[in-house]
Amino acid sequence: MTSTTLLLRRVLSSAAALRSTVSLHRVSLSSISPAAESLFQISLDVSSSPSLISSYTRPGQYLQLRLPHINRSTLLAIASPPSLAESNGVFEFLVKSVSGSTAEMLCELKEGDVVELSHAIGNGFEIEAIRCCQSVLIFATGSGISPMRSLIETGFNADERSDVRLYYGAKNLNRMAYQDRFKDWESSGVRIVPVLSQPHDSWTGERGFVQDAFARAKTIYNPHSTGAVLCGHRQMAEEITSALVSNGVSSRKILKNI
Repeated sequence: MTSTTLLLRRVLSSAAALRSTVSLHRVSLSSISPAAESLFQISLDVSSSPSLISSYTRPGQYLQLRLPHINRSTLLAIASPPSLAESNGVFEFLVKSVSGSTAEMLCELKEGDVVELSHAIGNGFEIEAIRCCQSVLIFATGSGISPMRSLIETGFNADERSDVRLYYGAKNLNRMAYQDRFKDWESSGVRIVPVLSQPHDSWTGERGFVQDAFARAKTIYNPHSTGAVLCGHRQMAEEITSALVSNGVSSRKILKNI
């Protein structure tokens, strides 16, 4: 089970409670492909469900996905930006296949297979709170990069800010999704800082955990004009939040999607 899924499940008392209160829409799987070791990019065709498309308005929102043939559900953050749903009728997800999990069964589906989706849930990242921030620090671990892709590709005027960094943690480069997007993200104004906890010997970049790499950076920033966006392991989120708040960053400017 991914750290993102664990965090999302805290929002609801149980998946069963969610099923009892949410209407689900049948959609088909349009493509599935490897995104990294144990990670898959899954695209769902939602073009026939305009209410699904209109429910997704902000990066960081998530939804319930149900596999009707086995009556099992999971919660997933939407990785693609809202504009992709509007233009192409597609929702994309980054899913970690964990043995015995609903996610593993999802990753074994084929093109054309049917799943069920709820409307997008939650407020997502409330970007309005950091609209005036010159420094925006983004932190993600593992599949927690999923909603960050939506954030970056939706755009938040990163190229007009003085310092926008994405600290992205993974075990090694084989476990790091979206490397093919890094160039485009950098061109939009986001500096990518990969952090590997178990890198190969040839790795010359940041090692250890995201929170440690951030502490080592010792970059001077004005806490009154700094915002942050976090998604991933609970310990990372707690330690980063504590460090930012202790340095004077307002907790209102530290965004999470749940």
